[in-house]
Amino acid sequence: MNGLNDYTDDMLVSLYINGNDEAFDELLNRYQSKVFEYILISVKKQELAEDIFQDVFIKVIVSLRSGKYTGNGKFLQWVIRVARNHMLDRARHLLTIPTVVSSDDEDVNYLNDSSVAINENRELEIINEQTVSDIEYLTTLLPANQQDIIRLRIYEELSFKEIAERLDISINTALGRMHYAINNLRKLANANGLTA
Repeated sequence: MNGLNDYTDDMLVSLYINGNDEAFDELLNRYQSKVFEYILISVKKQELAEDIFQDVFIKVIVSLRSGKYTGNGKFLQWVIRVARNHMLDRARHLLTIPTVVSSDDEDVNYLNDSSVAINENRELEIINEQTVSDIEYLTTLLPANQQDIIRLRIYEELSFKEIAERLDISINTALGRMHYAINNLRKLANANGLTA
């Protein structure tokens, strides 16, 4: 079928559900780089990101085929949410180890063995890392001048005076861009289902 690139995401989903595999190929072509970038930013390892990417798109296919996508015009945000949930599930799974292991001689309670006890804060650390990754991803969706402000203020920890000097703009302009950037990040977080 020609002209699939002119179809909306929801139209392509509908076509795919009705058996048109080319429609899914078009969706994949549209969003694979953004989804992969989001995963790579989150896990920071190419090979792991590739594995997760494959898992995520298998989940997407299964969800589409079983009618779990409701079609609200936000396909990319939905896929990002699937990826985020998959990474959190994977992290939680990695934290799950048996607390008691039996052998022929004795039971060993690993929960009370300080040498192998689960770090109770590790899951919180993983969720915090995921939140930082979400913010990094959402920042890439901002206009370039707002991305610059966020990176200079948050990551380089420059003062607004230093930012103004670096970008050759007034302090008021720097403050205004930061204000717009924060508002836009909130809107993007809501649109991507990343708020609590």
